[in-house]
Amino acid sequence: MPHTLNFGLFSCFHTFKTLPFSTHQMGMVDTLCTLLHQSNGSVEKSLSKVKPKLDSQCVFQVLNTCHPKNPQLGLRFFVWAGFQSGYRHSTYTFRKACNLLGILHNPEIIRHVVESYEAEECLVSVNMFRELLKLCKEAQLADMALWLLRKMEQSFNLCADTVMYNVVIRLCCKKGHIETVEKLIKEMTLKGLCPDLITYMAIVEGFCNVGRCEDAYSVLKVMRVHGCMPNLVIFSAVLDGFCRSGSMERALVLLDEMEKSGDCSPNIVTYTSVIQSFCKRGQWREALGILDRMKAFGCYANHVTVFTLVESLCAKGHVEEAYGLINKFVVEHGVSYGDFYSSVVISLIRIKKLEEAEKLFKEMLAGDVRLDTLACSLLLKEICMKDRVLDGFYLLEAIENKGCLSSIESDIYSILLFGLCQRNHLKEATKLAKIMLKKSVLLQPPYKVGAIDILIKSGEKDLVNQLTGMHEGL
Repeated sequence: MPHTLNFGLFSCFHTFKTLPFSTHQMGMVDTLCTLLHQSNGSVEKSLSKVKPKLDSQCVFQVLNTCHPKNPQLGLRFFVWAGFQSGYRHSTYTFRKACNLLGILHNPEIIRHVVESYEAEECLVSVNMFRELLKLCKEAQLADMALWLLRKMEQSFNLCADTVMYNVVIRLCCKKGHIETVEKLIKEMTLKGLCPDLITYMAIVEGFCNVGRCEDAYSVLKVMRVHGCMPNLVIFSAVLDGFCRSGSMERALVLLDEMEKSGDCSPNIVTYTSVIQSFCKRGQWREALGILDRMKAFGCYANHVTVFTLVESLCAKGHVEEAYGLINKFVVEHGVSYGDFYSSVVISLIRIKKLEEAEKLFKEMLAGDVRLDTLACSLLLKEICMKDRVLDGFYLLEAIENKGCLSSIESDIYSILLFGLCQRNHLKEATKLAKIMLKKSVLLQPPYKVGAIDILIKSGEKDLVNQLTGMHEGL
């Protein structure tokens, strides 16, 4: 006899109907829902009558039965499920639970659940608070996380560990509650808890975000005293803080310290960040000085470094100066001509010099320069926006012949195909459709229907069948 489900319960599962779900799993969800909704006294005691083999979909389906009328019950189930044998909530599960339970809009649900534990004299463990703190982390609830930390100690006599303090500290740092963070660090020390790299990283970012960069730098010294050696990530965070606050002289002193340290030597990301900061201030001579400095240190520029300088110069109208950097990048740093000129093309497009960008691009296309796919996509998109679909097609065909179409956005093909069809350039439209088939590029809405209708009317039914067949095969 086929297995049947209670209709009322099944109606709560509609959002998951496309997922494969075994009869056994459905039965377990049914059992958990019954225990949850009919629990007398402690919800946790009732649920513990079974030893379920949980997975995220099972958890979601149970939560769905509590939404939106009884989110507290759903939250108690979620907390209980988080430390059952053989199962742990993933980051995605926490995110989904926040949405299903409405925690983002009603964070007080967490407070109410903890108060219900207290009122029922429920046996509460550190693990239960750990799950609640993770929900606070996902929902970015700094005040609630701090309340949980205080409540578990004051009302339940439970001790938080370093990981739990880290959650609260990081949330407070993001909210700019630095004084609270300093108190929490003192608390940890008094309780014999040792801050770790995660703790220090949060503090450094917190200080930098409120402009207290010298205090962030002092954290590096404190770390060494406590036997926790700062790494490149923490050094770079302090350096970035100095750069963002405009303390470039102080940033250069720290960069020098990093170069001499041996353990935390700056890398391409570090140098590029400093170059970017100088560029934002229009200090291109200083930015080029960093470029020379990094080469002397044995660190060479990449395409990000190139684009940072080229775009900054072009944005301020110094296009000739941007072109003039070719020897410095290509000869001294070994950057490819393709990366350099692609950066120039993109920068020209962004300052609305499309004609110059197109001319340079075609010169690259005619030579042996390898084209950057972003430059290809941006230029084609601009040409499409100018309603020059035929020019766009011929350029795309030339790029295809060069073998540089691997990452061009699929909507560009769709815009071009639809535009060619609309203007009765059916020969070119057919060629483009064949390129799309070769590349397995799908027609995108809202251009799909219009392009297909015109191609069918022009007698290209077989081609249309192949194009639509790609969609059906997914």
